[in-house]
Amino acid sequence: MRIGELAEAAGTTAKTLRFYEEQGLLPPAVRTPSGYRDYAPDAIARIDFVHRGQAAGLSLAQIRQILDIRDGGHAPCEHVRDLLDARLAEIEQQIARLTALHATLADLRRDAAHPDPDTCGADRVCRYL
Repeated sequence: MRIGELAEAAGTTAKTLRFYEEQGLLPPAVRTPSGYRDYAPDAIARIDFVHRGQAAGLSLAQIRQILDIRDGGHAPCEHVRDLLDARLAEIEQQIARLTALHATLADLRRDAAHPDPDTCGADRVCRYL
């Protein structure tokens, strides 16, 4: 199928497909005698995998690693598990930082519930921060 057809079937753009090809996420398409890209039907599943990987928060480099393992004839399951473990740890750290930030902001907001500009000295911009 041509690049426009693949883009439509995969829910993306031709520009994105060219980028995926440049980044090694999509194997180079066979070229027709007139130079058009001609993709095999299994390209849709590969693009879908890339999109699912991105939705899971994996980088394109990580997704390419997984594809390289699969293209090498091996199941990437353990590698995927390790990447997901690392991603979960990152998210847990982000949640902890956001929880701490939330508590700090809630305390600041509570202090600022009834502003009293007379209590701010000229040396301070705002006593609530």
